[in-house]
Amino acid sequence: MLSNLNKYHVLLASKSPRRRELLQMLRIPFNIITINGLDETYPDTVPPLEVPQYISAKKADAYQSRLHDNELIITADTMVVCDGRIYGKPHDEKDAIDMLMSLAGKTHHVATGVTISTSMRRTSFTTVTAVTFCLFSEEEARYYVDNYMPLDKAGAYGIQEWIGAIAVERLDGSYYNVMGLPVHRLYQELRLF
Repeated sequence: MLSNLNKYHVLLASKSPRRRELLQMLRIPFNIITINGLDETYPDTVPPLEVPQYISAKKADAYQSRLHDNELIITADTMVVCDGRIYGKPHDEKDAIDMLMSLAGKTHHVATGVTISTSMRRTSFTTVTAVTFCLFSEEEARYYVDNYMPLDKAGAYGIQEWIGAIAVERLDGSYYNVMGLPVHRLYQELRLF
């Protein structure tokens, strides 16, 4: 599948083990590449659900000068948005519990921006999934934070973990997007690339 990619050496610019696992599902040979300290700031004028695509394109810019003609790089960024507020990765355990409690009993949106680039071409897109959490207690949020590692996850949770099993009441959109990479849409975009 995706024989159009045979002429490229595919690179995933991500430290996320979940993104690596999800890209492996597409059965595309790829290598990991990362640059430490990338600037992930954005102007206040960017609407919250468009911020991940803005950042994924900014990440692609950082790698552009390093790309060889036979390389294709995938960059991505995921954020949780609830009531117009962006939830990135929590700073510490208290922040993680506060984030989870502010999402409890509400519908939030998970947006992942993805940019596919070569030295000659680029395309970007955003996938948004609506996730509804039931109400849960602070004790349950603390249990999750104490027993899992949510500090590297947007919104302080991984849908594939315990909190997803007990809290996700409804999901509208891509499950894999909530994990950090909308593999269905990525596959479609790579077929067209």
